[in-house]
Amino acid sequence: MNEREKFGSRLGFILVSAGCAVGIGNVWKFPYMTGKYGGAAFILIYLAFLVLMGWPIMVCEFSVGRGSQKSCATSFKVLEPEGSRWHHYGWFGMAGNYLLMMFYTMVAGWMMYYCFRCIRGDFTNQTLDAAVVGERFNDMLSSPGTLTLWMVLAVLVSFSICACGVQKGVERITKVMMMSLLALIVVLAVHSIRLPGAAEGVKFYLVPDFQKMKDTGIGDVVFGAMSQAFFTLSLGIGAMAIFGSYLDKDRSLTGEAMSIGFLDTFVALMAGMIIIPACFSFGVEPDAGPSLIFITLPQIFNQMTGGRIWGTLFFLFLSFAALSTLVAVFENIISFAMDLFGTSRQKAVAVNIILIVLLSLPAVLGFNVLSGIQPLGEGTTIMDLEDFLVSNNLLPLGSLVYLMFCTKKNGWGWSNFVAEANAGKGKKFPVFIKGYMTYVIPLLVVIVYLKGYWDMFAPRANAQNNPMLLAGWMLVAVIFLGLIGWFAFGKKKN
Repeated sequence: MNEREKFGSRLGFILVSAGCAVGIGNVWKFPYMTGKYGGAAFILIYLAFLVLMGWPIMVCEFSVGRGSQKSCATSFKVLEPEGSRWHHYGWFGMAGNYLLMMFYTMVAGWMMYYCFRCIRGDFTNQTLDAAVVGERFNDMLSSPGTLTLWMVLAVLVSFSICACGVQKGVERITKVMMMSLLALIVVLAVHSIRLPGAAEGVKFYLVPDFQKMKDTGIGDVVFGAMSQAFFTLSLGIGAMAIFGSYLDKDRSLTGEAMSIGFLDTFVALMAGMIIIPACFSFGVEPDAGPSLIFITLPQIFNQMTGGRIWGTLFFLFLSFAALSTLVAVFENIISFAMDLFGTSRQKAVAVNIILIVLLSLPAVLGFNVLSGIQPLGEGTTIMDLEDFLVSNNLLPLGSLVYLMFCTKKNGWGWSNFVAEANAGKGKKFPVFIKGYMTYVIPLLVVIVYLKGYWDMFAPRANAQNNPMLLAGWMLVAVIFLGLIGWFAFGKKKN
C-alpha cells in the first residue's frame, strides 16, 4: 500500500483548507445578506455563531480525517465501533461532493468568463444600464456552448493541479492562488473605501445599528446570521476531513481550525468592504442578491476611473476563490477512488474529468435547452435543485453526523475525538463544552435544517394556496433526519 501523502508545511494546510471554505458564498452572499439584514449588527451576530457553531464542527471533521488517515469514503469505517452503521454516511458524503461540483464547476466558469470579458473591455467605453448588462448575462446563460466551454476549462485547470499530487500540485498552486486572492482583495477594498461617497457605506458596514436590526426583524436577522455562519465553512461532506488526513500530528487541530476560520471570515468581510462602499458610492442598493455580481457591479466598474482594470482584478479574485474550492473538492473526489479501490492518482483524475463534465451538463443545460424543467417550482432550475440538495440537506445533516460521531459513546466517542484534536503543539480543545456539543449544537443544526425547508417551500405553498406542498416537503425533511438516526444509532445485523 502506498504511503499517504502529506502537506509540506503548516501554511500549506491552512491555505488549502481555507481555499476550500472560501468560495462564491463569501463574496456575493455575505455582502448581500449584510445589506439585507442591516449591516454591522448582522456581522456581529454572524461572527458569534461562527465561533459557537462553525468552529467546533470544523475541529470534529478535521479530527475524523486525521484520526482515520482516510477520506470520508472510508474514514467512518476505520474509526467506528464494530457493528455500527456510521460508515453508511460515506456514501452520502461522496454524493455531496459530486452534487456540489455538478453546478459549482459551471459557476466557476462564469467567473472566469467575466474576467475574460473585463479584460476584453466588454463593460467599458460605452453607456451601460442594468437592462443591457442583464441582457448580456442572460445571453451567456442561454448559450449552452459558452457555458460548457468555460465549465470544461474550469474542470481541466483544477484537475490538472490535483494530478500533480498533494504537495507539488494542490498545496503549491493553491498557496499561490490564495496569497494572490488575499492581496487582490486588500487592494480592491482600499480602492473601494476611497471612492467618493463611500464613507456612508463604511459606516453602514462597520458601525452597528441595532434599530435597523429591529426594523428588519430580530428573528430573521439572527437566523440569517446563524445560517450564513453554518454554511460558509463547507462542512459536513468531508471536504475538510480529507485535508486533516494529510496533516501530521505535530500541531493541535483546535488552533488550525481557528486560523482557517479567521481567513475565511477575513475574505468575507473584505468582500463586503469592496462591494458595500462601492454600492453606496454609486447609489446602488447592496441587497441585490446574485445579480449584484453579474449585473450591478459591471455597471459600477464602468463608471469608475480605470474601471476596466478594477473589474478585471475583481473577477480575477472571484476566479481564484472559485478555483480554490474546485481544487479542494476535486482532491476529495480523487481520494474516494484511491481509498476505495486503490487506484492511482492519475487514473482517478482521468476518470473523474469525464465524469464531472458529464454530471455538470444538466446544470448547464438547465438554463437553456432544459429550461422547461423546474424541479422546485416555477422559476427554478436544475442548478437550484442541486444546490438545495447540498446546501439544505447534505451540509447540515453531514455536520450533524460528524458532531454525533465525535460525541456519542456508540460512535468514535468524546475521549478519542479530544485526544486526536489535542495531539501536537498549540491550543487545546476545551473539554468543558462536551454537553454543549452533544446537545445544543445538534439542536441548532436541526433548527437550521428545518427552517431551510420552511423558507424554501412555505412561500410557494402560500402562493399556490396549497398547504399540502409544504406538508409534503417537511415530511421529506423529517424522513432525512430519520435516515441519519438509522445509521447513527442502529446496529448492523451480524
